[in-house]
Amino acid sequence: MNIGIVGFGGVGKAFLKLVYDKKNELENEGIYIQINYIIGRTGGVYNNHGIELQRFIDFLSNEKDITKYCDGGKAEDINFELMLNNKDIDIMVEMTPTNKETGEPGITHIRRCLENNINVVTSNKGPILIAYKKLYNLAKAHNVQLGIGCTTGGALPAINGGLMDLAGADITSIEGVLNGTTNFILKEMEDTGCDYADALKEAQRLGIAETNPSLDVEGFDTASKLLILTNVLMNTEKTMKDISIEGITNVTPDDIKRANSLNKKYKLIGKTEIVNNELEMTVKLQLLDPSNSLYGVEGKNKAVRYISDTLGELTIIGGASGVTPAAASILRDIININRGYKFVK
Repeated sequence: MNIGIVGFGGVGKAFLKLVYDKKNELENEGIYIQINYIIGRTGGVYNNHGIELQRFIDFLSNEKDITKYCDGGKAEDINFELMLNNKDIDIMVEMTPTNKETGEPGITHIRRCLENNINVVTSNKGPILIAYKKLYNLAKAHNVQLGIGCTTGGALPAINGGLMDLAGADITSIEGVLNGTTNFILKEMEDTGCDYADALKEAQRLGIAETNPSLDVEGFDTASKLLILTNVLMNTEKTMKDISIEGITNVTPDDIKRANSLNKKYKLIGKTEIVNNELEMTVKLQLLDPSNSLYGVEGKNKAVRYISDTLGELTIIGGASGVTPAAASILRDIININRGYKFVK
């Protein structure tokens, strides 16, 4: 498989290292991955015989500007248009930053690749939040695949679990701990008795929370993942406006102590359920007791619980956080496409 990478940040670098480290295992399974393009904001690297990964990884240890790479790096000419015109890739991996307002430039990258009969795997939530149905139908019309497993929790196989393991069933409820940052903060408050601000600082010190953590702690990251899961698995076209969203910024040590005294725990839960024949979508703090399968989801871990009409309840827990697990979820989708799995049917 010849691959073009569009958008090259921390996950992109982790993806290259993963492909290199797993080369022998992949080839033993008959999966041969060749990276032809790495396209960043100011230029890129191109080699139609495949970029030599060990050499390029060594280059990145001392240099951030990929256009300075001596074997195919260029600030001009190596761009998305060149990749499309050359028609020498099987899969485009789209990893540009998420724009939840417009979905661009990711929507355009994905749309044009699908139109040119190129499979797409993406970590970019924006296009999937805004235009999943259109992109799905475009992929179907051109008989190519659209892999989006990384958009709903990185390593947590939330999308794949719903598509594969609940095939043939109607999902009636989706409920999840979908944000590792907020789950860590709540656990830190529970373990140490500290207030929200100190727990957030610890999460930032450990690199778990961003410098600006608002998307996580105000519930928007959970909402975006819930929206994707709902639209993909329940065949709807909801938007963020359809979700009632609350975060964790107002939780206090007294709240946590009170929960402990009741043998319960606070979790930030994203939930879609059918109420009076209508889909109701919420993100809010909920008190869970030990009988709830999400009760034991601790620290940075995430989880999703599906309830279906014929296959009952399925709960998926785990999925490490970080750039390497995110990269691994990209590789997972690529492997499944190579094996012939149909994300688009």
